[in-house]
Amino acid sequence: METIEQIFTTYGLSVVGGIAILIVGWIVAGAVNRTIRRVMGKRETVDPLLIGFVASLVKYLILAFTVVAVLSQFGVQTASMIAVLGAAGLAIGLALQGTLSHLAAGVMIMIFRPFRQGHFIEVAGTAGTVKNLTLFTTELATPDNVQIIVPNGKVWGDVVKNFSFHPTRRVDFSLGIGYGDDIGKAIKTAQGVIAKEKRAHKDPEPLIVVGELADSSVNLTIRVWCDSGDYWGVKFELTKAFKEALDKASISIPFPQRDVHLHQVAG
Repeated sequence: METIEQIFTTYGLSVVGGIAILIVGWIVAGAVNRTIRRVMGKRETVDPLLIGFVASLVKYLILAFTVVAVLSQFGVQTASMIAVLGAAGLAIGLALQGTLSHLAAGVMIMIFRPFRQGHFIEVAGTAGTVKNLTLFTTELATPDNVQIIVPNGKVWGDVVKNFSFHPTRRVDFSLGIGYGDDIGKAIKTAQGVIAKEKRAHKDPEPLIVVGELADSSVNLTIRVWCDSGDYWGVKFELTKAFKEALDKASISIPFPQRDVHLHQVAG
């Protein structure tokens, strides 16, 4: 009993103080996390990816300082402990070079911002809408709503094709007509179809030219500008409208064909 009493007398206040510091640190970390999310979330110019990244980073930094403060409460020499942790961290870092490279890549992504939440991108051989960015991974959702997790190292080390970065995109079509059809009539027909599409931009002006004299058809190259979010809707709708309009104008869309000549050899 005397031993227990002595331990309680010696370390009791330290234990209570350490628990109090731990509880306060946990509460403060959570409060700061929520405050950062709330304050930064009020600014429309701040990307949600940046909000979550900064809030999580600050939270874990506060928790790290809390742990150091708790250890100090028990009389642990934090200076020497930090040195030991530094050496251990170096060893762990060498063993986890790939993982730490993903962390560094995540930081670089947040600094240079090659994409934002909601952007449709193609990277590391896959394409999808950016949903979330953590310290180590980037989460994408494919058009058919499949979750793709890409390590940040591959995102930062690969070519990123961002389809949503610019507000407008160009929709390209290759429309084949027969060699016997009137090219001018076909161009006017295509112009009429584009004029009825409200999502197609007037500036830059749609382009319709003869792009190629192919084996079986005269191919018209058509380029139409629209908002990035309307790309697929404009492409699908105009593709259907071109076919219907050419049918009404009696302009053929020829199939691939070959001329076969038969020579009869007298026996």
